Amino acid sequence: MAGSGTPCASCKLLRRRCTPECVFAPYFPAEDARRFATVHRVFGASNVSRMLQEVAPAHRADAVSSLVYEASARVRDPVYGCVAAISSLQQQVSQLQMQLALAHAEILICVQQPQQHGHPPAAAALQEQQQQHVLQNAHHLQDSMWT
Repeated sequence: MAGSGTPCASCKLLRRRCTPECVFAPYFPAEDARRFATVHRVFGASNVSRMLQEVAPAHRADAVSSLVYEASARVRDPVYGCVAAISSLQQQVSQLQMQLALAHAEILICVQQPQQHGHPPAAAALQEQQQQHVLQNAHHLQDSMWT
């Protein structure tokens, strides 16, 4: 109970009396019943209650946030849940790392081109090898277990 005598979203949905010891009340207020309904649908009230009681009170708000996020992801994508979002983000990170490595290689090329005019062919070949090494590293960054 949030102090107003109104049952929390859990007790309201489960049609039971909300007590001051209710583990759900601080995290599922009556005004946001949709959050608890989603979590209940995916995990079940008894499982959520057990999980919250096993977590230290200082970490329960974070646990509830995680449960709500995972339950919402499971409702949107029953097969992959939040793993689909994580995979997508990892793929984006990989692509951005490759773009960054390519940008570094281009900068290296632009910086070294004015210096090459007075250098012998061996120095130019060495610089070209270094640039190709940077580009190869960029392509290796793209390889990921999620892609």
